Amino acid sequence: MDCNLPPPIALIKSRAMSQTTFAPRPISAEAAHANENRKFGMWLFLSSELLIFAGLIGAFVLTRRNAFQNGLEWWEPNAFSLALVSINTFILLASSLMVVLGIEAIRVDHLRKLQRYLILTAILGAMFLGGQAIEYSLLIFEEGHSFADPFGTAFFTLTGIHGLHVFVGVLWCLMTLLVARRGTFSSYNYTTVEIFGLYWHFVDLIWVIIFTVVYLTN
Repeated sequence: MDCNLPPPIALIKSRAMSQTTFAPRPISAEAAHANENRKFGMWLFLSSELLIFAGLIGAFVLTRRNAFQNGLEWWEPNAFSLALVSINTFILLASSLMVVLGIEAIRVDHLRKLQRYLILTAILGAMFLGGQAIEYSLLIFEEGHSFADPFGTAFFTLTGIHGLHVFVGVLWCLMTLLVARRGTFSSYNYTTVEIFGLYWHFVDLIWVIIFTVVYLTN
């Protein structure tokens, strides 16, 4: 019995039993197949989202072209706006890096690291939304834009819907963090994190396109 073992040997045996008990276990073939179906479902969802954003970006470009052709007023980003949005873009790209690092961490069973990277992702996503709120306040209260003018209609619709996707992503990230804190994920079971990562990377990619079209090619 363990009570008859010398303390050092008993401690070593206790640690070995603990490691054996809590070692991650491979998932069943049925569970693996279900996870692949979940990933495929996410890809289908993102494909439909891509069509939506393609329509919104196309509408923005057409509205801008019509405004120029008809001599209507159109907003031109100033140095401050470009600096603010560039910082916001960097923040969102950094959040994508956090997701990548989080997935790499759970692949080697570093659950604590995954939790830290998810926290950082949520913080960076919230910072992006804060930067967008600052930009909106400047456009509305200082430059006088609203949904009534062509630019406001196209701009606030496009960036607002994207911002809503970021907000949903932050909530999703926090929900994934709660699941991670329960110890659910392991190197054999992290599909939920991967699916969240697909969504987050998609939202970031869409923003890069919006940033290029709205701010750099204006």
